[in-house]
Amino acid sequence: MANGQNIGQEWDSEYDVVVVGSGAGAMAGAFSAASRGLKTLVLEKTDLLGGASSYAGASCWLPGTQVQERAGVQDSREAANTFLVSLLGGDQAERREAFLATAPELVKALEHDPAIEFRWTAFPDYFPGPGRMEVGRSIMPVDLPREEIGELAALVRPRIERDRLGKSHPDGPLTAGQALIGRLLLALTNTGNGTVLTGTAMTGLVIEDGKAVGLTVEGSGGPGRVRARAGVLLGAGGFEANPQMRADNGTPGSADWTMAPAAANNGVAIRAAREAGGAVELMDQAWWCPGPRSLPETAPSPSASVAGSWWTETESALRMSPFPTTRWDGSWRRLLLTGFPPGLSSIRASEELPAIMRPDNTSPAEHLSAGTWLQAETVGELAELTGLPPAALTDTVARFNGFAESGVDEDFHRGEDPYDLFFTDPSHGPNPALVPVAQPPYFAARMVLSDLGTKGGLRTDPDARVLTDGGDPIPGLYAVGNTSASFSGRFYPGPGIPLGSAMVFAYRAVQSMAGGAAAG
Repeated sequence: MANGQNIGQEWDSEYDVVVVGSGAGAMAGAFSAASRGLKTLVLEKTDLLGGASSYAGASCWLPGTQVQERAGVQDSREAANTFLVSLLGGDQAERREAFLATAPELVKALEHDPAIEFRWTAFPDYFPGPGRMEVGRSIMPVDLPREEIGELAALVRPRIERDRLGKSHPDGPLTAGQALIGRLLLALTNTGNGTVLTGTAMTGLVIEDGKAVGLTVEGSGGPGRVRARAGVLLGAGGFEANPQMRADNGTPGSADWTMAPAAANNGVAIRAAREAGGAVELMDQAWWCPGPRSLPETAPSPSASVAGSWWTETESALRMSPFPTTRWDGSWRRLLLTGFPPGLSSIRASEELPAIMRPDNTSPAEHLSAGTWLQAETVGELAELTGLPPAALTDTVARFNGFAESGVDEDFHRGEDPYDLFFTDPSHGPNPALVPVAQPPYFAARMVLSDLGTKGGLRTDPDARVLTDGGDPIPGLYAVGNTSASFSGRFYPGPGIPLGSAMVFAYRAVQSMAGGAAAG
């Protein structure tokens, strides 16, 4: 079988652990296996490592770890459990408890390697309720200096706006998601037990006597087969980039509006496991995030908060809640309205740009020319361009600006929750979450229902073993991250739940594999 780009020991056809994908869960699992002395292979079908994890801000929701302790943040497994139960109820209790019990152990194991280091950052849990941490439970990777990772940096997928345009990393250290993937890659490489093969795709599972014992693969030299003595770990992302799977499962949004990297996350691993008898759940769900519709050659920039702007829809009374729940179709039925707020430092707003999130490599002029933005000198004129009732929009803007002046949002209480203030400029007052839309020119951006990835997938147990419809584990087969159904169900409890849970369950999967390998 022909090689893709090979890192580590020479390509072989038999390993202890074979990992499919190279996001945070896959790479944490690969490192966990290799650091135990297990001969480990990572298969990545694209030419770059990291998947959508490399695009992430890299918050990892991991309660009660030594990172919080170093920062003097008081948290506990019990408080985190109280918070999750307040949202999730009793669903997935065993997986929830396994996640909370293992998170501190995972972080300790990762930081034991000198290549991996985290820092605490204040990022509030998303929902109020018992056990909530208003300063948050998320940790982030420390920036990775280029001289530490060296030539391996070229294999880490750049941030989304650069990757979409075929550009490599800018000068300076790897940050956020690139730092997370880079640190895991460096640690894996340093074990001497890991092989990373890019440009090689999984095409199916090899099942013998009901057990997953390997994969069929396709590389530049044609098809081949690789065996896994201890187990196969599927961490290949979800199916967000597969229009047919989205349609078949009633998953809202669009493959055109997802954050998935090109040629990735099309559900191959989920389909292969289904053919082997694996059950699925939550297939109509994703990690939703509204985003401005982008230029044809770029994907939407998923956005949770935008300074100096607010959202509206034509079928409402125009007093817009932060997250509309009706159909999103990318037309002017969903739009973000902004003025030209001077002096704001957050979310790329400045005296030169309207407060609309956009890829760094695109200009307002490009968006206006493409029609993804509209511009007018008055709110009434902007309403006419978008098909909104001019009088209603003008009155709503005036009401909102009154709230901004008083500092009290009588309609939606923005600024009263710690999360509301996280992305704001604290120097702006009286309420940093309310910035008046009062200075022309005025802009509108088309909004779509973007997503960070689907969150439905294979049903798994607390050790990430793939389960059948009858609830029995398929021997040798494990799934993590968006290849598996999230233990958080239909909720998104806090920043970094996807990354944190993917890494924890990958770690538990390897513990299970290592036990089986030792017994064998």
